[in-house]
Amino acid sequence: MRTLSFATGKVVLYKKRGYVCAVTYAKDPRVRKAMSVSVQARGSRPVRDRGNYLRHAGPVRMHAGHRCVWVRGAVAGRGVSSGWILC
Repeated sequence: MRTLSFATGKVVLYKKRGYVCAVTYAKDPRVRKAMSVSVQARGSRPVRDRGNYLRHAGPVRMHAGHRCVWVRGAVAGRGVSSGWILC
């Protein structure tokens, strides 16, 4: 498990048996906010979830095998982009 924190929330990333799963959590889950999460394996299209949520966006899941992944997450316009990780 890996956590990527930012000002308005965090992205939690899990990897098991070649599958990668990511969820964006809001720091303040009392009000609906625009939230998003995406996972992209190198050489593949990203898998995304976005909308107005209270607590979290996702989970999004994809098979990455042994490829690097790029994870992005945002809450209320602030977010994080991982770069290629889990190589």
